Amino acid sequence: MALTRDRLELLIDHSTDIVCATDRKGMVVYYNDGASKSLGYTQDEILGEFVVKLYPSLEEAKRVMAAMRDAGHGGKGVVESIQTTFQSKEGEHIPVAVSGTLYYDDTGAEDGTIGFAKDLREILRKDQLATLGEVAVGLSHEINNPLAVILNQVELLEGEIGRLAGDDDTSVECERLDSVRREIARIAEILERLGKMVVTEHYETVEYIGPARMIDLRGPRNESSDPRLRGVRILVVDDDLGICRTLTEILEADGCVVESASDGAEGLRRAQAGGLDIVLTDVVMPNMDGYEFFHTIHQDQPDLPVLLMTAFHYDKDHIIKRGRLEGLQGVVFKKPVDSKRLREVIVETIESRRDK
Repeated sequence: MALTRDRLELLIDHSTDIVCATDRKGMVVYYNDGASKSLGYTQDEILGEFVVKLYPSLEEAKRVMAAMRDAGHGGKGVVESIQTTFQSKEGEHIPVAVSGTLYYDDTGAEDGTIGFAKDLREILRKDQLATLGEVAVGLSHEINNPLAVILNQVELLEGEIGRLAGDDDTSVECERLDSVRREIARIAEILERLGKMVVTEHYETVEYIGPARMIDLRGPRNESSDPRLRGVRILVVDDDLGICRTLTEILEADGCVVESASDGAEGLRRAQAGGLDIVLTDVVMPNMDGYEFFHTIHQDQPDLPVLLMTAFHYDKDHIIKRGRLEGLQGVVFKKPVDSKRLREVIVETIESRRDK
């Protein structure tokens, strides 16, 4: 089958690449289907417009035209695969590789340009994934082995603490070691998610600082969250910052509005500011323990529900028992955090308050 001019024009019209031609004044005289799909402009919106409309700036358009006239990019009047950026109708910057040429009239004067541009977004994404894969393998190798050593040392340290303490209470020390374990598990989960991104060839980025972005390595969003938790205003009080962060992430994923405090005194200041639906506080804390914290809030705001958190199923100082006698709403055992039970207790407490 001969490739006639009509067939060639049809192929160019329907090419997935961006094909655009201009006259000697830089006005667009040809704009194919691929350009419409990639850039968002229809032919009616772009034909007759200055070609600079397709670039993020006049300077970038001039750079490409200068390269086309420079013999160093494929020959004078020709440019081969020069990388530049187009700007879509929606304002998105699209990386492209442009190959184009000047064309001339019968007198040899420049009569316009025609360019073929390849959208590089998918190619660059594949390159990023390849890099991500190398990073994932390197991180897994260099981090998982030290993590295993740290975890083993934590186990040995916990046993040594128990041996040295004898019958003394080691709840605070063991809770801190549990915090270390949780952070180790958190790092391992992040490495696992990074590996899955490479396999599935899918990742998302989120804003970091200013224009910079970073790969989103957070865990999967909670698809089975309880709608009754949405908008619930919660204060989390715990001297373990790892616990505070974990609980905040769990509750925010359910739609809660979460504040946190690192000790009872700070928590009391936040609670006294008002606007809370429920308070979730640790039992063992410096400056003010969970019972003192609950007791003070209960005196000032008797209708504000307070839940105590403890890592152990015993009540050495009868804090939980005394609290329940004075109106304590409930207890959450957090070794480790049982997110399902946490949600249940919060919902039960909130609904019980609303029924009064």
